[in-house]
Amino acid sequence: MTLAAGTIARLRVHREVSPYGWYVGEADPASPQVLLPYGEAAGSRPATGDEVEAFLFHDDKGRMTATLRKPLLTLGAMGRLAVADFHPRLGWFLEIGIGRQLLLPLKELPPTKEWWPKEGDELHVVMKHDKEGRMLARLAKIEDYEAKAFRAPNSWHHEQKTAWVTDVFRDGVFVLVDGGLIGFGALGYIPNGSAPRQLRIGEKVEARVAKVRDDGRVTLSLRPSKEKGRVEDADRILAFLKERPGGAMPYSDATEADIIQRKFGLSKSAFKRALGKLMKDGLIKQEGNWTKLAAEQNETGSGKTPAND
Repeated sequence: MTLAAGTIARLRVHREVSPYGWYVGEADPASPQVLLPYGEAAGSRPATGDEVEAFLFHDDKGRMTATLRKPLLTLGAMGRLAVADFHPRLGWFLEIGIGRQLLLPLKELPPTKEWWPKEGDELHVVMKHDKEGRMLARLAKIEDYEAKAFRAPNSWHHEQKTAWVTDVFRDGVFVLVDGGLIGFGALGYIPNGSAPRQLRIGEKVEARVAKVRDDGRVTLSLRPSKEKGRVEDADRILAFLKERPGGAMPYSDATEADIIQRKFGLSKSAFKRALGKLMKDGLIKQEGNWTKLAAEQNETGSGKTPAND
């Protein structure tokens, strides 16, 4: 048996050396042995000749060491680990439940810092070895998820679900949706237009299942249903107009979608639905590429002439 960092091995206690701890290894006393420090015995005190289930890792000096603490992740396995700390030159340190952290190198994440996780976020990673055989994390890939994910049931449609962002793209983010009692989780996607702001990798969100796809994946939204959202969006746009000089803004049905997204955090379709409601209610009017408060609404405004943003 090869003693490898990140694995759990059944080892025999060969001898105790005070004030350090116990040396453990295979049954053959001539086989390689590693130290099980007193502080890593997790409250127990094994005797010489006992067998223990030990997790192996490298200590701060690079020496193979054993602990009886139970890790949250082992070599080759995928799990969700919380971000404990960040080092700008090394990467993210993840909590693995043994009083030490697992490093996720900077190169594992995109260079866009806006997408980077923050302390407390939870990342789905796989434990691997570096060139020296030390524990290291890599960000989970789609094939890792597909091996564990299940097909979302149709009953999820319109339900609120907990999800974790697993990857970020220009037009949206991929997520793993909590499976609860069903299993590990289901794969999902949140388009940019369905989120009020940029989401980051590892962020935990509560989202509504807008669609269950034929392949068992789901499309989610952080926005309310269309009817409820239309009312909320309309109220927000109306409040925005009332704060504008002259009660007017240089945005309309004809404005480009990316401009709408940046300015209001809305998809163009949601923006148009909100404008449609306001026009139907007689609260606004459109003149060319401008949207303005109706005359009776504008009476409470500032009376200033419109100005470009």
